[in-house]
Amino acid sequence: MTPIRRTISLLFALVTSVAASLLAGDYYFADGVQWIDLLRIGLLALSTAWLAWGASIAFNGLSANPRTDIPSSLPREHVRTAILVPVYNEDPVKTFSHVAAMAKSLQKLGALGGFDFAVLSDTRDDTIANQERFWLERLRGEVPQAKIFYRRRESNPGKKAGNIADFITRSGALYEYLVILDADSLMEGATLVEMVRRMEAEPQLGLLQTLPKIMHSRSFFGRAIEFSASYYSPVYARGLSVLQGDEGPFWGHNAITRTRAFAQSCGLPELPGKPPFGGHILSHDYVEAALLARSGWKVRVDPDLSGSFEEGPDNVMDFAKRDRRWCQGNLQHGRLVAAPGLKWWSRFVFLQGIMAYVAAPLWALFLAASIVAPALSVVPDYFPEPGHLPVFPHVEQAVAIALLTGVFGLLIGPKLMVVLDGVATRRNHEFGGSLRTALSVAVEIVCTSLLAPVMMLFQTRAVLQVLSGADGGWPSADREAGRVSLQEAWTGSWWIVVIGLMTIGATYRLAPDYLIWVLLVAGPQVFAPLLIAATSHAPAGWMNRIGLFEPSRERVQAGVIHDQEQVLSRWRNMSDVASTKAPSPLGVAISAEKAIRERSGA
Repeated sequence: MTPIRRTISLLFALVTSVAASLLAGDYYFADGVQWIDLLRIGLLALSTAWLAWGASIAFNGLSANPRTDIPSSLPREHVRTAILVPVYNEDPVKTFSHVAAMAKSLQKLGALGGFDFAVLSDTRDDTIANQERFWLERLRGEVPQAKIFYRRRESNPGKKAGNIADFITRSGALYEYLVILDADSLMEGATLVEMVRRMEAEPQLGLLQTLPKIMHSRSFFGRAIEFSASYYSPVYARGLSVLQGDEGPFWGHNAITRTRAFAQSCGLPELPGKPPFGGHILSHDYVEAALLARSGWKVRVDPDLSGSFEEGPDNVMDFAKRDRRWCQGNLQHGRLVAAPGLKWWSRFVFLQGIMAYVAAPLWALFLAASIVAPALSVVPDYFPEPGHLPVFPHVEQAVAIALLTGVFGLLIGPKLMVVLDGVATRRNHEFGGSLRTALSVAVEIVCTSLLAPVMMLFQTRAVLQVLSGADGGWPSADREAGRVSLQEAWTGSWWIVVIGLMTIGATYRLAPDYLIWVLLVAGPQVFAPLLIAATSHAPAGWMNRIGLFEPSRERVQAGVIHDQEQVLSRWRNMSDVASTKAPSPLGVAISAEKAIRERSGA
């Protein structure tokens, strides 16, 4: 069924792109054929194909029935799984509270004995590293029955991928499976156990990816992202699952892999040349999934696995910073598309990741070309034949409206269909009922529509920076960044305001007929600092009273989240003590390294 769905989805994207091109040709060629019209049609064709492909994923998710035949079996005796927690200049109090909560969750199930935790530190800041060692002892004291190991690398080649590879080289032989997390990941014990069971039931399953939901959002922006991840993402993930089949995605965290498969298949090369296109592979997860598939292992995403969480950026500025890193990693995949032996679908996934960022400058270029086009058009000759009646161009306003309607339909149509599906399946009850869900979707669409032109320029700048050779590196994440002041927003987005004003001015001068449409894009750009600052604020009480962005039932009932919040609150009340009573970093480091070596038989 997967090949049929792939074919239909690709055809849908192609047919939609062709239809948009034909409509655009009827409209643009009304006053004659110009080279810039051909350029606009080409840009529109690519952009529309991308929108249609995204919509097709949603349609597949809506039309596919949730799987009920997923095999699961009890783990064999003495099967051991390592839960890897890579950290890089993180707040150890926050990260270790996640580990404590997961260990408690496993302990409640009586399954803690089958899992070891390994905190793999790539921290470069010695002060933070000292705090990691101090809170490691607190963590061990919090859950004394858990086996928790810690290792800090002296240098960090390969970033996270190199960190995990180092663990596999040193200690991987001890474990049948590896659960790979991020520093902000959190998973229910029942989910971890079920992941092992599914791996046990399918010997050819090399990697199983869960769908992480967002948690701990505080701002308006963060809660909108959390709602989207909880409400839309399961549908899109189900569509992705049926399209990708056994060549599924790996998102770098909240996933389990078979250690032997990963070790044999996923050694990453260092690309020749300098960053951003050379050096270590940044977005390693997609590459590792492709390498597993190349070696014959199944890679699958199971959206039905609940109890998988992560944290997301709480404001636009931090979202854009993370996006810049992902942009560089995805564009770097351009050097791997033609790598030998890859499945064709893996190559297509690389192209999708590239297009996810190239789409922004394509839309920006399309807008610029549309503004300039009237100034470059040839003055029409209304009297081509002397003595005959004048011939006036036919303005295809109906065609233009149909084209705009189609584009907006591809953007918001899938979301509206998810709402209707939620009514039919009663899924909306998990989000406070259909009325509250519809309100949240409407507000989310408005918020997304206002921020989309701002994000378009952030992504366009990111693509141009990468193409110009600028290396964004791999900066540590500020996982608790909250409110952005208006001054900070202005500092980070003043250039967007300038571009928005220039766009309005150019439209007024060159294409005044398009001004009202251009304002839908340039208007939010002019007010970018206000939008960024306003959406970073914590929501007022009225939002909770009307149930806007209501948390899902899964999020509210997640015991592991409640445990983590309690541990974190208690530890942070002790955090002032940490700086004065921290034990010798060297002593803790030696004891931790000794424990790992004893465990690995070194």
